[in-house]
Amino acid sequence: MPTFSAPDGTRLAHHTRGEGEPLLCLPGGPMRASAYLGDFGGLARYRRLCLLDLRGTGDSELPADPATYRCDRQVEDVEAFRAHLGLDRVDLLAHSAGCDLALLYAVRHPERVRSLTMVTGRARALGVDFTPEHRLEGAALRKAEPWFESAHDAYTRLWDGTATDADWDLALPFFYGRWDAAALAHAETEVGQYNEEAAERYAGPGAFRPAEARAVVADWDVRVLLVAGELDSGPLPRVAAAVAELFPRAELAVLPGAGHYPWLDAPEALRDTIAGFLDRADAGEGGGSGDDGRERPGA
Repeated sequence: MPTFSAPDGTRLAHHTRGEGEPLLCLPGGPMRASAYLGDFGGLARYRRLCLLDLRGTGDSELPADPATYRCDRQVEDVEAFRAHLGLDRVDLLAHSAGCDLALLYAVRHPERVRSLTMVTGRARALGVDFTPEHRLEGAALRKAEPWFESAHDAYTRLWDGTATDADWDLALPFFYGRWDAAALAHAETEVGQYNEEAAERYAGPGAFRPAEARAVVADWDVRVLLVAGELDSGPLPRVAAAVAELFPRAELAVLPGAGHYPWLDAPEALRDTIAGFLDRADAGEGGGSGDDGRERPGA
């Protein structure tokens, strides 16, 4: 298991899946160990996934100062990761709350980012958040599901601040496009993967400066892909579309039948969407001619 030092001396771990051009991957949660990302629906067939365990999660050390769990305080961890891998510019992918960290990294180090992929991502760094109304609008799409009645009240309590641990368990089906054995097995991996103290501090006061971030991305000459799930409430596809409009060179892909973890619900569609986007981003850099030996979607 490779490790490297963050600027404050915390030892951070990362994991590699696949071969080929590197793709730096930041997990969500917030502050969930990267193992839940798996191979991202087979994306490791096309790219070398470099998955970072954020400080205090997975195989990374607990920091001496818990204040460093705040999202903006972790930006230099990502920069140290890039330097550790010996890369001048990076293709950066993030999931869910990890997208806030990816955005802050891109804002602080725009010259280091070649492309950004946001999968069912948050954008509080740009001043866009998901409201309880958004969540319930998404939940209403699942009315025909056999579990809806037993789960809906619990899901409502998640967003009004009154949820118990039992409510989180009952509401899990809303996060998946299909509540089947694969989804249940994935949900069960949550045990032991979260750093709850870190999650509470992640988006704390002062973490985000949306006006400054928007000013940077408005002039960004970087390709951005936003992936939303048709059945996800965070973000709703229309909210993801609004985030995409903040970037000069953004694409939006809405995956049919997918929830918050599209590599489980629509793995082939997710894999081909991201791999195709990255190939186009490479071509825009003057590379990616198709003769680098990587397997292509549909090949």
